[in-house]
Formats: sequence, structure tokens, C-alpha cells
Amino acid sequence: MAITDWPAAERPREKLLARGAHALSDAELLAIFLRTGVTGKTAVDLARELLENFGGLRPLLEADSKHFCAAHGLGSAKYAQLQAVLEMARRHLQETLQRGDALTSPDLTRRYLRLQLQHEIREVFAVLYLDNQHRVLAYEAIAHGTIDTAAVYPREVLQRCLQKRAAAVIFAHNHPSGIAEPSQSDRRLTERLRDALALVDIRVLDHIVVGDGTCTSFAERGWL
Repeated sequence: MAITDWPAAERPREKLLARGAHALSDAELLAIFLRTGVTGKTAVDLARELLENFGGLRPLLEADSKHFCAAHGLGSAKYAQLQAVLEMARRHLQETLQRGDALTSPDLTRRYLRLQLQHEIREVFAVLYLDNQHRVLAYEAIAHGTIDTAAVYPREVLQRCLQKRAAAVIFAHNHPSGIAEPSQSDRRLTERLRDALALVDIRVLDHIVVGDGTCTSFAERGWL
């Protein structure tokens, strides 16, 4: 039976309009993105099959072009559309942060950093540059490492902060292992960066470690 033959309350698009996106399952949301199914399968059937094959919504969203396009019912056009959607989400969060104080929106800040970093297969070290009212000036990934390390040099971080005219910063990096527990080397690096930036009155407000769906804050641990 085609989706158009379903009761209106059960059709994903109508359900979203009536009850909001939060009321939809992963398969229903994906079905709206897909728009159409394939021979013998509705968009919802196809969405369920894709979620099962990829192991869930997140692995599907983070799949590389080769694996995504190889799946039945997908392709390069869908991949391009998906990447555009994900990038719009990142920019929406960044613009929202730029309009307010990053410290008064810790959940929003973490959501933004997770969206930027948790899909990375290598370790990436990034900086949120803030003005003197703690509004976001810019986000920048400044070091890319191997699976377990990224080369970060205090002098280079200091130079970037001065170029951005930052009054404060929030550091962030991901752990590709998925475990968000900071290492001793993470703590030592943060201390070196904090001391270097303190010489020019730039404050390190936090260092967020991004894991698999979780984050750890140095500030909340009392390490800054």
C-alpha cells in the first residue's frame, strides 16, 4: 500500500505538520528526507531497511560517500542533499551561539561542538574564539592528528587568538575511541595553553572533550 493510501495521521509528512518533528520515529524522519521509496517498498519501508543495514541513524548520517551511495535507494544526489542539511544544522547552531553568551548556553555549545567533532575518525583540536562578552567570534579546527593524538603548539594557538582578537577561548577535541575521559596529556596541554594565553590576558574558559554522544568539561571538573 502506498503511503498516500495511509490514514492522514499515519503519513510522516502530515504527522510532522500536525504534531511536530519530535513526534516522528527515525524511520519516519528519514522517509521524509528520501521522499520516495523503491519498487515494492514505500519510503518508510526503505528507511527502516537502511537504518537496519547501517546500524542506526547516526552511522547512516556519518557514512562516507562511497558507502552511502552504494546503498539501494540512495545515491550521489541524496548524499549531496544530506551533507547540505548537516552543514545547515552546524551553521544554525553557530549563528545561535554568536547571538548570545556561550557560557550561558552550555548545552548549545556542547551540541555545536559534538556536531562538529564526533564524526571525525582522527583526533581534531578546535577552538571557539570569544569576544569580551563571551559571544562566539569564530570556530576553527587548528590541528588534525592520527587516531589518538593531534599536534597542538601553544605559540600557534596564541597567534591565532591574537589574529581573531579573542578575549577568551573554549578548546575542544574529540576522542575517536568514543570515550570522553580526558587523558593526562590532555590536561598537561590545557595547562600549557592556559599559561601561554594568560600572558596576553586571554582566558581559557573551558576545554570540552567530545566522545561518542557524550562530552566532558574541564571547567566542570574544576581543572581550570
